[in-house]
Amino acid sequence: MDSPTGIRWRRLGGLKPIKTKRKSKEVEADTNKNMVEEEEPLSPSARLFHEPNFNVHVTTILGIKTPLSPQVIKEKLMHSLVKHPRFSSLQVVDEKAGEMKWVRTKVDIDQHVVVPDLDRNMGSPDKFVEDYVYNLSKSSLDKSKPLWDLHVLNVKTSDAQGVAVVRIHHSLGDGTSLMSLLLACTRQVADPDKLPTIPGQNKKTTNSFSGLSKPKFWKYYLIAVWLFIQLIWNTIRDIVIFGATALFLKDTKTPIKAPPCSELNPRRVVYRIVSLDDMKVTINDVALGITQAGLSRYLNRRYAEGKKDEGETQKRNNLPKNIRLRSTILINLRPSAGIQVLADMMEKDAEAKWGNWIGFVLLPYKIALRDDPLDYVREAKATIDRKKNSLEAVYTFSIADLVLKFFGVKASSDLSHRIITQTTMCISNIVGPQEEIGFYGHPIAYLASGSYGQPHALMINFQSYVNKMTMVLSVDESVIPDPHQLLDDLQLSLQLIKDAVLASC
Repeated sequence: MDSPTGIRWRRLGGLKPIKTKRKSKEVEADTNKNMVEEEEPLSPSARLFHEPNFNVHVTTILGIKTPLSPQVIKEKLMHSLVKHPRFSSLQVVDEKAGEMKWVRTKVDIDQHVVVPDLDRNMGSPDKFVEDYVYNLSKSSLDKSKPLWDLHVLNVKTSDAQGVAVVRIHHSLGDGTSLMSLLLACTRQVADPDKLPTIPGQNKKTTNSFSGLSKPKFWKYYLIAVWLFIQLIWNTIRDIVIFGATALFLKDTKTPIKAPPCSELNPRRVVYRIVSLDDMKVTINDVALGITQAGLSRYLNRRYAEGKKDEGETQKRNNLPKNIRLRSTILINLRPSAGIQVLADMMEKDAEAKWGNWIGFVLLPYKIALRDDPLDYVREAKATIDRKKNSLEAVYTFSIADLVLKFFGVKASSDLSHRIITQTTMCISNIVGPQEEIGFYGHPIAYLASGSYGQPHALMINFQSYVNKMTMVLSVDESVIPDPHQLLDDLQLSLQLIKDAVLASC
């Protein structure tokens, strides 16, 4: 495969299936297990990602602390990732049924691992890696082989001694599942036999009546009824807003709102690594809080552009009132298999649940300039708490599934595209390992995930790793020409929030 400097622009059409016919002798030679795997149809969500307006690819940048060994990576991949059925299967059309199915194939690892010949002492290596990923986003993965590849870039950047770029078509899985699978290919640096430790949600509940007399049964009953009423009310409210968004409710046309057909443009992926030391609030609250604060700063500057005395104008509040700005979050409702289960599946041919059951959550942002930075976090926490007490994702998945069953993939794709284009951006937050890990013996310095092919002009990913967090932006440069400035605003917002938290202690 050539270096991405010569990659052609992606075609306007979606990723089209390959038509194949299996010989009867080959069928007889397969085991029953393989036959079941080969005859497994693509899930509705996986088929959705093959529509022309939703041809999404996930890119993950692995910063490595040492130069990479391509041969070691190839050998290890054959005994791990390639054993996963989705990463060793073609997506083909069944000639009789007319639907897409997974068909196992022999993987030529040299076609999936790209190793360009690079000068380690090149000038501006950080810009080179950024441009490399940008050029990758101009092309779709080759549909004649399993839809993934890995690029080994042995260049020394400001954050790493080498870089690996993993590109995967979104039809293979949701972002969280794909990240879990990637982490299942890693081991702890301190103990190479151990898998990474991912902090789970704290399931222990704090007793609010500790030291006090416990309330009587009827009080517990009233609290449960009140929480149930809140759940029903929040769900109804969210479903009404979802329906209104599908029909007419649009976000305000701000400088970061994507124009039509933005999904066809390449994406510039930039990142910033920040420390989480001394933080005393949850990652979710921080992520949403600094997003609201950073976007408010950035938009205030963009609205000042072109005005007289622009420098002075930027210091004032230039934001229009009542900006409606929302992000779309795609949530996989299928329970995560977990890193240990995925590792066993690759090493021991064990079974594991896998697939996309995608529901939508529409997350509103309050765009405004606040005197107290902690107000952004308080607003974020209130929003997150309300969304947690709602069945929005379940019902939006059900609505999309009904549209798919009664009207087909195109109608379901149009609904999803409509929801996304009516909103402004998408956001994700992935909790990473608590300890330093290695990718096939190569210690990892940072993780940075992005994507391209989505209709939004802005996607923000937060990826925690040990005591650091990587903020990753995937932007359409025709809409956001200065993504590094937006990163500056997000980083400054985080610092102001950290300072305010420390000052309040």
